[in-house]
Amino acid sequence: MTTGLPSAEDEVVELCSDLIRIDSSNPTSDERAAAEYVAAKLAEVGIEPAMLESEPGRASVVARMEGADPSRPALLVHGHLDVVPADPTEWTVHPFSGERRDGYVWGRGAIDMKDMDAMTLALVREWARTGRKPPRDVVLAFVADEEAGGGMGARWLVDNHPELFDGCTEAISEVGGFSVTVRDDLRLYLIQTAEKGMAWMRLVARGRPGHGSMRHDDNAVTRLAEAVARIGRYEFPVVLTKTVRQFLDRLSEVLGVDIDPGAAGRDEIDALLGRFGGMARMIGATLSNTANPTMLKAGYKSNVIPGTATATVDGRFLPGQEEEFERQVDALLGSGVVREWIHRDQAVETDFDGPLVDAMAAALRAEDRAALPVPYTMPGGTDAKSFERLGMRCFGFSPLLLPPDLDFAALFHGIDERVPEEGLRFGVRVLGRFLGSS
Repeated sequence: MTTGLPSAEDEVVELCSDLIRIDSSNPTSDERAAAEYVAAKLAEVGIEPAMLESEPGRASVVARMEGADPSRPALLVHGHLDVVPADPTEWTVHPFSGERRDGYVWGRGAIDMKDMDAMTLALVREWARTGRKPPRDVVLAFVADEEAGGGMGARWLVDNHPELFDGCTEAISEVGGFSVTVRDDLRLYLIQTAEKGMAWMRLVARGRPGHGSMRHDDNAVTRLAEAVARIGRYEFPVVLTKTVRQFLDRLSEVLGVDIDPGAAGRDEIDALLGRFGGMARMIGATLSNTANPTMLKAGYKSNVIPGTATATVDGRFLPGQEEEFERQVDALLGSGVVREWIHRDQAVETDFDGPLVDAMAAALRAEDRAALPVPYTMPGGTDAKSFERLGMRCFGFSPLLLPPDLDFAALFHGIDERVPEEGLRFGVRVLGRFLGSS
């Protein structure tokens, strides 16, 4: 018997494409149009959304689906509506076209993270249309400003409207639950149980201004360049956190490699990770703290030695490594260079256990017999940093079945970002099983 109503699998690809077509680049645009789209789709099926703006245009949408047992602790499902900017001249398709081609939906945000927004939206719309309730309350949050640290989005909501998340003890969001093919009968599904902390910093070097034609031993540009080079080339020591050690233990087990992660060197671990192509970059970044120079600024005329030069560095530290990371960076600065924090936020880590993890694993295995769920640390950051402050256990669980030859890691903030249509449909099925059993 059919109801004549579209299913979540029917809708998810179109919803993803629609969301991508809304340019919500941060900082060049705002999220209002995307928030209005989401709010309308929720309201259309009787889910009452609340739209909140931290400032004009910086809009987030929050709604609560009542569960069969409201006395149980609630679950938060959160996704961000903003994306990083994209230059159309670098892309095969226009980054805000939402074009469907070769079995993929293309565009900025396809995997970061309008895919998860679409999967969540498609699923809750189906449940609302058919009258199905989740076992417990589910809070939905589609938020602004994640790509800039969340100050105008998740952090603002947590600080100003914590009542919206009353009862939430656990949360799921992006960059977890995706597949990494080992062989035809074995796919790892990486569930994020930890993420590195953020330490974006500005380096400022000062010297004596002067004429560019003369000898000069107090040059701010030279001083800054030397500090940037030291930081950019520094190899931070390997630190195996709880989650990283669990991941490597499981990896060596399934590959049949006799390796003790605690005793192995960086080269040996890198060789093990190298079997996974592009994913090796993502996982390799979780073996240590990292710091990458990203921006430089100095001077105003070719024959004037400036008195000040600045650089921006993207620093990331492992759970438990914040103070050590600061010491490591400061030791590399040298004289005449000072560090200023642009944005600094905590690392997050939880255990890979409990009923929620069991429900994730069961949902994945039900849709893919080759699935082996494993915990991993995300090298970047998410809005979990904000929601963890309300006492929630936070996980990355945005399930996708990916083609073995897709360089998934390269798509984050890269060109030709795209998500497989079948991956979206798979994700909806997994989320449905997960939310229906958790």
